Amino acid sequence: MIIMGVDPGTAITGYGVVKLEDNRHIALGYGAIRTPANQCTSSRLETIYEGLTDLIAEFNPDCLAVEELFFNKNVASALAVGQARGVAILAGAHAGLTVSEYTPLQVKMAVTGYGKASKEQVAYMIKMLLGLAEAPKPDDVTDALAICVCHGHNANNWGRVQ
Repeated sequence: MIIMGVDPGTAITGYGVVKLEDNRHIALGYGAIRTPANQCTSSRLETIYEGLTDLIAEFNPDCLAVEELFFNKNVASALAVGQARGVAILAGAHAGLTVSEYTPLQVKMAVTGYGKASKEQVAYMIKMLLGLAEAPKPDDVTDALAICVCHGHNANNWGRVQ
């Protein structure tokens, strides 16, 4: 199974593509889609959509996993992340992929065994689990890979399917 994970954001949308084979997770690709701060919202969302659509065409994943929106004190930031999430879900739906969502707590629990793990702990475990030379940067990329691993462990249990 090839899993595409997305950590949505309007400035940086992290993505990861992981193959689950014989209970092993193998990183096929990862990175970030970046949008300029001075760009209007619609252009930023279009860039994210096109980037994800291109990645889906390149890697041909079997499913897409996205981080659920968590409570955020900054309403403007939460709305922007929500818009990026919607674009990611739409890109997956347009490609005919099953889309699953996971909370940050579920992702951390699946990757580290502790739902309140730090960013550093998640990065260390992703590096180890995927056999990477170093933890991916920025954190959005690490988080996207962690979402892939979470989905690989819990595809039939935790993920809310859209």
